[in-house]
Amino acid sequence: MADDAGMLARAMRVLGCFTEDEPAVTAAEIAERTGLPSSTVHRLLAQLVGHGLLARAPGHRYAIGSRLWELGELSPLSLRLRETALVHMGRLYEATGENVHLAVLDGATPEESDALFVGRVTGAASIPTLSRMGGRQPLHTTGVGKALLSTRDAAWLERYFTVPLERETLHSVTDPEVLRAELARARARGYATTREEMTLGNVSVAAPVAPVQGLPPIAIGLVVHLERADERRLAPLVVQAARDLHADLRAQR
Repeated sequence: MADDAGMLARAMRVLGCFTEDEPAVTAAEIAERTGLPSSTVHRLLAQLVGHGLLARAPGHRYAIGSRLWELGELSPLSLRLRETALVHMGRLYEATGENVHLAVLDGATPEESDALFVGRVTGAASIPTLSRMGGRQPLHTTGVGKALLSTRDAAWLERYFTVPLERETLHSVTDPEVLRAELARARARGYATTREEMTLGNVSVAAPVAPVQGLPPIAIGLVVHLERADERRLAPLVVQAARDLHADLRAQR
């Protein structure tokens, strides 16, 4: 049993080598990053490929396999949340023509938490964004992230603020007291905003979804170009989408 646990830990170290910036890596790179012996890495890679968790890629590299993707699609974040949210995201896109994002709060502790993007609807006229499904972004510089932060209690936030807030742009809010005040405003009006805090020229409007049993905290939001950012028009649409999504998720029980 102990050996099985060690093997699982080593396999997770191998899988942890794959990132958005490097979705395909070589065995040598995996050995260097994990510190595992080359023979162990090759044995693990053969097993992971055999089970479909990894796949061989051009250039003697490895990539995430179809079986791992298939298993991921069985997560409640896909089967329950994203599938239910798609209709509401589609309606929000039809009403605005802008990027629609669905995100959840993810992290073992407040200090390690991010916004994990689980859904995205975009179109030809939508402004380019850095987000992607399965990607992570900071909570304090994204609309959905601030919406998620607005749902946290004082004790959770106290721990979150023990980690310095990184600056993504000149406009990023990195002062905890300033961010606390923004979160208080977000709670009062039911939605959060960012203004060029993650990407210059972009404004986001996002609302938290009321708690749903069996799912992490959820937020839905829009990212629009600064010149099209009519908060008075967009905010009610986002808030209503969050309410409608919550109603559908609760009806599933």
